[in-house]
Amino acid sequence: MRLVFAGTPETALPSLRALLDSPRHEVVAVVTRPDAQSGRGRKVHPSPVAQLAEEAGIEVLRPAKAGDPEFLARLTELAPDCCPVVAYGALLPQSALDIPRFGWINLHFSLLPAWRGAAPVQHSVLHGDEITGACTFQIVKELDAGPVYGVLTEAVRPDDTSGALLERLAQSGAGLLAATLDGVEDGALEARPQPLDGVSYAAKLTVDDARVDWSAPAMRVDRLVRACTPAPGPWTEFRGQRVKLGPVRLAPEGGPLAPGEVSASKTAVLVGTATHPVELGEVQPQGKRLMSAVDWARGVRLTAEDRLV
Repeated sequence: MRLVFAGTPETALPSLRALLDSPRHEVVAVVTRPDAQSGRGRKVHPSPVAQLAEEAGIEVLRPAKAGDPEFLARLTELAPDCCPVVAYGALLPQSALDIPRFGWINLHFSLLPAWRGAAPVQHSVLHGDEITGACTFQIVKELDAGPVYGVLTEAVRPDDTSGALLERLAQSGAGLLAATLDGVEDGALEARPQPLDGVSYAAKLTVDDARVDWSAPAMRVDRLVRACTPAPGPWTEFRGQRVKLGPVRLAPEGGPLAPGEVSASKTAVLVGTATHPVELGEVQPQGKRLMSAVDWARGVRLTAEDRLV
């Protein structure tokens, strides 16, 4: 099939590579978000998908909106049979959905109808799901509500961050997407409607959402930190300044501590929660490098009054 691939971040790269390597399909162009500022210098950079496409000598389309007349006209000229989508990051109007004869087929990182929306992997970790996965489905106007072609499952490990889990799903999901397109071309796959029960939504997690509430149970703190790693990045405040946090672990021992109370030894730094303490891993104080929590505690010279808030 002639394909126009839509995607933006690194998460989409395994799928794009799989389709570029496929002997059955031809990727004639990619659609991605416009170049954006990133890094410390805030320089404008192309998206990871755009960079890979340019390296492969493929046309890159960067519409500000997928309904722009110029974009729709070029997409019509390209005459794709199907538009596979992985983390494109923008809404697709019906005028765009109607162009390819097999429509737009999305790879979504949850077991639909659970966790429709922008941050399915983060919410899966945050809510303590033991099993998650990925689905390929036909895009329709309603958010992530289209009929499903294929499914794979993946166990959520006790120490998974959203970044680690998403990396595994992106790799396995690439094979699912390629197999789905093969089946659609052969006429061997029929999309099935999603169940009406079990619908949940995964809104994007903000920086405010990523602030740790030490009055929550230890398990909730652990899940929040892992869900927000690497983005938007879990954090707390110490002496009025922001401190970024790496993954924590449930402390195997240690006396009771009030929520936010910090206890440091030569080998561990514990913080109190509503239940039992958690042990800090790495921290990054405002304006400083990432360091072990033990080194951080040694440098700030903790007092009995100090709290993380």
